[in-house]
Amino acid sequence: MERIPELYVLCDTQKPPVRLQRLPSGPRDAPNFSATLTLPVPSQILVFSVGDWSGLSADGKAEVQLDVRGRDVVRIGTLTRESRCFLWERASGDGYNDGKSGDGEFTVSMVIHGLIKTSRPNQERKKRKRVKEEEEENVCPNKGPVKVPQQKVKSGKEGAVTKVLARGKGTVSSGPTGRWGHALCPVDSQTVILIGGQGTRMQFCKDSMWKLNRENDTWFPVEALADGSTPEARTGHTAVFDPESQRIYVFGGSKNRKWFNDVHILDTAAWRWRSVEAQGKVPPLSYHTCSLFRGELFVFGGVFPRPHPEPDGCSDSLYIFDPQHEIWYQPIVLGDKPAARSGHSACLLDRELYVFGGWDTPVCYSDLYLLDLGLMEFSLVEVNGSSPTPRCWHSAAPLSSSSFLIHGGYDGNQALNDTHIFNTVTKTWTTLVHDSLPCSPRAGYSMLSLPGVKDDTDKYNPDELLIFGGGDNEGQFYSDTVRLQISDLRDY
Repeated sequence: MERIPELYVLCDTQKPPVRLQRLPSGPRDAPNFSATLTLPVPSQILVFSVGDWSGLSADGKAEVQLDVRGRDVVRIGTLTRESRCFLWERASGDGYNDGKSGDGEFTVSMVIHGLIKTSRPNQERKKRKRVKEEEEENVCPNKGPVKVPQQKVKSGKEGAVTKVLARGKGTVSSGPTGRWGHALCPVDSQTVILIGGQGTRMQFCKDSMWKLNRENDTWFPVEALADGSTPEARTGHTAVFDPESQRIYVFGGSKNRKWFNDVHILDTAAWRWRSVEAQGKVPPLSYHTCSLFRGELFVFGGVFPRPHPEPDGCSDSLYIFDPQHEIWYQPIVLGDKPAARSGHSACLLDRELYVFGGWDTPVCYSDLYLLDLGLMEFSLVEVNGSSPTPRCWHSAAPLSSSSFLIHGGYDGNQALNDTHIFNTVTKTWTTLVHDSLPCSPRAGYSMLSLPGVKDDTDKYNPDELLIFGGGDNEGQFYSDTVRLQISDLRDY
């Protein structure tokens, strides 16, 4: 007997989900399922599965299509055992809502690939061996005396639409699976996008892209269409959103022994990926930083591969990507440049880019550098008083036009959970203790300052702090989401 999950679509929260019915097919045909619904096409369709996925192979999937009479059939997403639901959103002006309610029908259909016909123990043994080989080759870049997180306790729920903590104290499990080395970026005042990462048994996350709706505090797994290839699973990459072009730029990262220097663009208006054939040279980089300034991407540092048996190296170079001409170039940089490093943080305040910490085996840094993007000049910041302890794989986020915050990280021996605020006017670090911040040590997490309302200068001031994921380097990956008001932190 075939073991196939039940498949549903939800088009109206006031009505029950509609189950897709299996269509007649031959014994060698892939199973087809379909549900006919009444026009107009809703602005959102939630597609999900319930039940047993054991009858499908590890890479089994259900491809979902939308068919409206008189229009081309459109693929709207894919269900897998790791991502068992997704939310499709209709683009504005696509014409799907031209009909009146009850005027005509449209169809949501699925084709299931990877159905297991018979039990194959030999193939299963080969699969386990292959997984073991992947685990062995997936070591941390910039090899040194560093413990790489390995999951012992599974946390979070896979493939679910999940509520997260709205505000205040504590944390809760979130929709995405536990991971570190992912990328997080805000798209607008209500939306945050999560891309990639590495989690359970050091495997790369197949539920690779999620959307957080800040308005109702809910995570949704999402997919996008593609003109060509989509970003391959990876860790240590960056994702930056440009509000002018409404695009997310994903750059670099690594996967096992594969390194990336590719640029992928996600058009958030059309919700479509595009791979860039960029001119100019930039090396494959992972655990670098990427900042958007005046429409260009400023990439600093990171770890890169060297020919075997040489150890991986760290970069001290600054590269700029010009999206308009799709070209990489290296600017002339003056001043006292930081030593080569990876896993550092970079925080942009107006035109000043503050680079803190990082790692280049066997050294872990606690220095602070300032890059003036107007003058293109680096300088070492002379800090008044003491600085935070050396660390890497932490994150930094602005609190105001003259202060930023760092939290956690890894010091070469253990994960950290301390928090510090730097004031750019007084040039002093202040230790912050706040009961809404994560108390568990973590590295490789993501932290963002989320925009609030505009001020008198027509700028968006940071309103909330968002922290997601990370690992403790002792076997635990986190899938919690923490949100707290920045106004509670500015007085420290």
